[in-house]
Parts: sequence; structure tokens; C-alpha cells
Amino acid sequence: MSRAAVAVLLFVAWSAGMFGAGWAWRGDRAKGAEARQEASTSATAAQQVNDTRVQEHTQADTMAAIGAKHEEDRAAAEAVPDAIVADLRADRLRLRDGWAGCETQRLSEAVAGASERDAAAQRREEFAGAVVRAGRDADDQLRACQAVVAADRTEVTP
Repeated sequence: MSRAAVAVLLFVAWSAGMFGAGWAWRGDRAKGAEARQEASTSATAAQQVNDTRVQEHTQADTMAAIGAKHEEDRAAAEAVPDAIVADLRADRLRLRDGWAGCETQRLSEAVAGASERDAAAQRREEFAGAVVRAGRDADDQLRACQAVVAADRTEVTP
């Protein structure tokens, strides 16, 4: 073989070796960049999961506080009818005349006996206590529902 052919053959072999080394190096760099990208994506996803968990826990705590407040209001409402009846009997509260007209079965004041008038007044007082209790329960329920809606619509930032 001539010297020129050996030189060409060595040049081709050297070029092929350099091409292979470059190709391998490029592949390694690509794998490294891909690994870094995956690590970055994983870290971002983990941070988002943690942020979401913090937000869920905060919202759960808010909802639990609203529920506890509502239960306290319901427990406090137990005493409302008795307090209304006591205030009516002690003349600290007075019913409007419209309450007297609610009883269609009632005899006129002139005909009814004293015991019937007293019983009717007592029934009106007890009914007033029950009506105020129902109104308070409805108000408490509405307040709790509005608090839940407001808390749900508020974006919590950790």
C-alpha cells in the first residue's frame, strides 16, 4: 500500500473516530439536559402539590371554624324561646296588635273568661318565643352559608 493510501485510510479512520466521539458526547449532553429539565419539572410539580395542600388545609380550617361557630349559635338558640317568654311576661317586650289577630278560633275579649284570656296570652307568648327561635335559626343558618360561600370564593394565599 502506498503512503498516500495509508494516509487517506488513517484520515478516514480518524474522522470516523472523531465523528463517533462527537456523536456520543452530544448524546450525553442531551441526556443531561433532559435530566435537568425533568428535575426542574418534578420540582415545580412538587411545589404546586405542596401549595395546593396548604390551600386545602387552610380552607378546611376555615370551614371547620365556620361550622363550629354555627354549632355554637345553634346551642345558644336553645335559650331564645324561654327568654322571649320571660321578657313578655315581665313586660320588657310587647307584641304588636297583629299577633292578637292571628288566632281565628279565639273568642272576643268581652265574652271570653279571664282564664281563657290568660291562656290565650300565654299561648301567644310561647308562640312568639317559638317564632323568634325559628327566625334566629334561619338567620344563623343563612350567616353560616354566606360565610362558607365567602370563604370558598376567597383565594387563599399561603
